[in-house]
Amino acid sequence: MNDIRLGFPCVTMTQRVTVSLDDDSAAALETLVSETENGQSEVVRRALTFYAANFEAASGKPSDNLEQYYRMLSSGEHVLLDIDFLHAFLGYCYNGGDPDPAFVEAADRVSDYHAHEYATRFEEVGDLLEWLSFCGFLDVRQEGEGVYHLVFPSEAVRWFMTRFIDRSTVELPTEIRLEQGVSKVIVTEGEGNGD
Repeated sequence: MNDIRLGFPCVTMTQRVTVSLDDDSAAALETLVSETENGQSEVVRRALTFYAANFEAASGKPSDNLEQYYRMLSSGEHVLLDIDFLHAFLGYCYNGGDPDPAFVEAADRVSDYHAHEYATRFEEVGDLLEWLSFCGFLDVRQEGEGVYHLVFPSEAVRWFMTRFIDRSTVELPTEIRLEQGVSKVIVTEGEGNGD
């Protein structure tokens, strides 16, 4: 073990702390001191501040969002995508007019696949809309029992996601009605399909 003595500013005085480091910690400190060209005390102060700010993630208690992102990405089924790329892709396929038929066919196949998956994954459309909101496709606000207002970042995303929602919810144990406004879509959840 390596013992180091550090000075920490505390309002108008410095608190001194003696820390015992194992070999890995000592090597990490040495590397950070070398890379940052700061002294040991400054590196440890910054490390403690960073650790305090990110305690949940660092202590193995990730937030719900971090846990969801981890599950999505670790499965290999989802990727992180810059929102500008999404707008570019959909803008190209949609182009403010009739979407490219080949793109619509491919997107519908994906929607139909998800309809089977969502049938056992979601019992209420609100849970599915929350999931899509978490993925960044839309903002959702519940207005009442079974009534949701959806806001989309662009017209192309609205077209794409409205079609996706309509097709991917056909096997849910509930029916939905979509009403398109100028900048948002109202989703109303109704009686079950009875399957």
